[in-house]
Amino acid sequence: MPTHAKIRAFLENFAKRRIPITYQDLAKALQILPPYSIHRVTEALERPAADRPAIAALAISKARGGLPAPGFFDCARRLGRFAGDPDGQDAWSFHAAELNAVLARWGGSRNNEDIMFTETNPTPPRRGGGL
Repeated sequence: MPTHAKIRAFLENFAKRRIPITYQDLAKALQILPPYSIHRVTEALERPAADRPAIAALAISKARGGLPAPGFFDCARRLGRFAGDPDGQDAWSFHAAELNAVLARWGGSRNNEDIMFTETNPTPPRRGGGL
C-alpha cells in the first residue's frame, strides 16, 4: 500500500480519538523511519481532495505550535479553499474549521460531546482524568 494511502487510512481511524497528532508521532505510528521521516509524512499528506475535508488537518507540527506545515495551506490554496497567510490568524481559523469538518466526518460520536477547535483553542481540553 502506498504511503499516502497508509497515512489516510490511519488518520481516518485516528480521527475517532478526536485529537490531532504530531507529524513525528504519525511517522512513529506508521514506522516511517529516519532520515527525513517527517518530510516523507508531510509529502504524503499533500494529496487533498476538493470534495471532502482535508484529513491532513489532523496532523500538526510541534514547531508551529499546533498548526499543520505550510504545505497543508499551499495545497488548500491550490484547491481554492484557503487564501490567507499560512502563518497568521487566517491559518488558525482555516485549520480549526477544517479540523472540525474532519471530526464531523470521521470522528464518530464521543458520549454526545462536541469538542470544537477554535483559532484560540487549537487543542481540546483533556477529559477522563488524564488517561
